[in-house]
Amino acid sequence: MFLTFKVYVYFCTLYLWHMALKPSIPKGTRDFSPGEVIIRDYIFSTIRDVFRLYGYQPIETPAMENLSTLLGKYGNEGDKLLFRILNSGDFLAEISESELYNTDSATLSARICEKGLRYDLTVPFARYVVQHRHEITFPFKRYQIQPVWRADKPQKGRYREFFQCDADVIGSNSLLNEFELIKIIDDVFVRLKIPVIIRINNRKILAGIAELAGGTERLNDITVAIDKLEKIGTEAVRDELLIKGIPTEAVDLIMEIIEMQGSGYEKVNRLKELFGYSETGQKGIEEIETILGYIKTDPLQSEVEFDLSLARGLDYYTGIIIEVKASQFEIGSICGGGRYDNLTGIFGLENVSGIGISFGADRIYDIVSRQEGFSETNSAPSKVLVINFGNETLHYALKILKLLHTKGISAQLYPDAIKVGKQFAYASALKIPFVIVAGDDEINFGEVTVKNMNTGTQTRIKLEKLCEFINE
Repeated sequence: MFLTFKVYVYFCTLYLWHMALKPSIPKGTRDFSPGEVIIRDYIFSTIRDVFRLYGYQPIETPAMENLSTLLGKYGNEGDKLLFRILNSGDFLAEISESELYNTDSATLSARICEKGLRYDLTVPFARYVVQHRHEITFPFKRYQIQPVWRADKPQKGRYREFFQCDADVIGSNSLLNEFELIKIIDDVFVRLKIPVIIRINNRKILAGIAELAGGTERLNDITVAIDKLEKIGTEAVRDELLIKGIPTEAVDLIMEIIEMQGSGYEKVNRLKELFGYSETGQKGIEEIETILGYIKTDPLQSEVEFDLSLARGLDYYTGIIIEVKASQFEIGSICGGGRYDNLTGIFGLENVSGIGISFGADRIYDIVSRQEGFSETNSAPSKVLVINFGNETLHYALKILKLLHTKGISAQLYPDAIKVGKQFAYASALKIPFVIVAGDDEINFGEVTVKNMNTGTQTRIKLEKLCEFINE
């Protein structure tokens, strides 16, 4: 009995040791295998093609920025989600023991961390514009596809490391830029076959609501609370506004406005009555009305909703704000953006207005990878596999491979002359749609046998007709 217990303890210890050595990745991050990367590349290339269609130019910025660049641009909530990077070397060398144990974490962090991972691509873009303003032709239309990091709590559809695909126009106040970016959103999701709802609002309208609630100094409290509406619900938002000291009558008015129903123009007309004495609110209504007019003139395929509950809790937005949700998937926002009039002024370049959008590539991937219409062959590493029969037929096999590559058809030759069945199994496992067989008989007649792996049909054709057959 004692020996059995010792054996049990031994295997438990061995299991725990094995688990401790098992490699892992940080929570909120993901590995992507070849088939997944192919789908992601399809998404990136679709978005990139649309950006270029509208004349946007590519840039890239470093993964890390000085914290002085990042802090204070996203509000208190955003600042808490910044990943800070410890200074290199002995980062505690100039910190005394009393400072180490008696200093609050925020102050200590400022002493030992001078850099952080970028939270988004917009603030680094604003920094880029200021640094390179003498090289840029304004208005400057830029796109950027790179990863960002947020120290958020990982959950379904929310990651700590994820890609953003941004497009911005800076140096122009025209509302045609807002409309163009909304058209880009529509174009991208139509191409990706994802039905979406494009929600729009205006921070000036939210400022008008704040004026009705007692003063513009309440704007941040109101937008932070409203931005949580979908997460915590109406009653919790109401409670949060009351806790922040906003009078009950003002809270009732705020809730009435953000829950307003009707068409875009009906909401506009109701707001005009409410905001009679708010110049800022009236300006926001005017901008929304202009955008709705553009959409009426040049209709989109996607649904557009003027949503007064949309707040987007980033402090740098000053005008139109945009958020996109998938109609058929519960996954959170998959694209968003807005107008920012003062962002470059923080870095010393005044009076330069900008408007931008950002596609959440990782959430879009989660949707596309679950779509029934996305063909499995799209994830195959190549379109064709050429069977390897060994040295005697290798010359002909290489000739086939070169012909396919010359015509731009992705193809590979199996590297080892193993059993044909195993080579077919390889093609099946990788979802390669066509397998080419060229044995002695095919070689003698200058032909190949092509097997369609999806239908199981086999066709024997002349080699010079191969590319045409594959591309049919």
